[in-house]
Amino acid sequence: MTWEIVIGLEVHAQLSTQTKIFSGASTTYGAEPNTQADAVSIALPGVLPVLNKGAVERAIKFGLATGAHIAPRSVFARKNYFYPDLPKGYQISQFDLPVVGMGALTIQVEPLSGPSTGSGFKPYEKVVRITRAHLEEDAGKSVHGSSQGMTGIDLNRAGTPLLEIVSEPDMRSAAEAIAYAKALHTLVKWIGICDGNMQEGSFRCDVNVSVRRPGEPFGTRREIKNLNSFKFMQQAIDYEVQWQIDTIESGGKVQQATILFNPDSGETRAMRSKEDAHDYRYFPDPDLLPLDISEEWKEQVRATLPELPEARRARYTGEYGLTAYDANVLTSSREMADYFDTCVGAVGAAGAKLCANWLTGELSAQLNRDGLDMTQCPVNPQQMGGMLARIADNTISNSGAKEVFRALWAEGGDADAIIEAKGLKQVSDSGAIEALVDEIIAANADKVAEYRSGKDKLFGFFVGLAMKASKGKANPAQLNEVLKQKLAG
Repeated sequence: MTWEIVIGLEVHAQLSTQTKIFSGASTTYGAEPNTQADAVSIALPGVLPVLNKGAVERAIKFGLATGAHIAPRSVFARKNYFYPDLPKGYQISQFDLPVVGMGALTIQVEPLSGPSTGSGFKPYEKVVRITRAHLEEDAGKSVHGSSQGMTGIDLNRAGTPLLEIVSEPDMRSAAEAIAYAKALHTLVKWIGICDGNMQEGSFRCDVNVSVRRPGEPFGTRREIKNLNSFKFMQQAIDYEVQWQIDTIESGGKVQQATILFNPDSGETRAMRSKEDAHDYRYFPDPDLLPLDISEEWKEQVRATLPELPEARRARYTGEYGLTAYDANVLTSSREMADYFDTCVGAVGAAGAKLCANWLTGELSAQLNRDGLDMTQCPVNPQQMGGMLARIADNTISNSGAKEVFRALWAEGGDADAIIEAKGLKQVSDSGAIEALVDEIIAANADKVAEYRSGKDKLFGFFVGLAMKASKGKANPAQLNEVLKQKLAG
């Protein structure tokens, strides 16, 4: 019997403010334990929280980028629960009235390897609804094994500003969940509200998974906590889905629970029974006034938004005629998209496909080989644009450009200077190319006769001889045209 997978995500994005959400303590990552825990972070009696305006503006920015409702008035609440790394005994969060309401994110769903993807999978587009995004503070961190038989408490993270982004249960496969998480990761980095560093915990995903038979009500969900890689997310979903199906089909019952994924074993395990909202005894925080957001403030924030990924994709396919695949790759990060725009500025709109081919091909391959991302690329977009302009105006061939690119990557410099120093300019003089072709035809009369008798594959033989004779400098398009004319007799 077939089963339908139902997935919703809760994503915690650490906001890129320099200070905490309710105090002036630093949020810098990697500091010595408890050196960034001020009086508010450790909940000394009598201290009062003061809301960080920058955190609010980042939340507004996200809401605007996802077409969401921005609440004119939202309220902070106390979420009560006990953990050793939560000194107050409650977390300041939002419940009934979050700052960001219903929005949506368009995702591009690509195939995944493994059991998540069946045969014949074709990429497609889907809209995932966002239920809400609310501001809250992070808790501290329990450090196990720092002293023999003891657990240490590091409160540096306590009070770090988070935006918790909650989706509707709209995803029906691991492929859709990964696509949504990646699109969200790209967006928060794109608009500058989060650095997206998953290894440092700046972008953490909780995945709610359930299964049901098609047409039936939602099944009982289990929440996989704190996934910090897309690879682990896929593995966790695949395992959890199969576990739930096996449990139900063997006569068991899925119990609502919070679970953890062990990447070493590839298995999920229950951590605790899942709490519901009433378990946290939410009530408005008496130390914080309601947050009022005016239309004027919203418009001021809107003016700081860059062109968003979806708008860029539409521009790249509409203005430049690029494929959806190229547009998706080029908007995989804001750095890549900005790099592409600079290159097109140097080459012109007619050379957009040339730029896309080089960025998604040679440049991306070299970055992968060297283990770098776009922010670490040793060839800046002005240098790349200068080289691409010389391909576009036929100064150098594609093979010559690869030599220029290697030199730029290793040594830097200017494309024109490298072309001159290495003697890479193409021969585009029609008279010189005709003379070269005449010599080759005269020296290979037997092969010419075979070609004219119907052995068309010999054309490549003549191209090879001509390119060798010109030391690779003959303009390929001109050379091919002249050869065809001469060989035709």
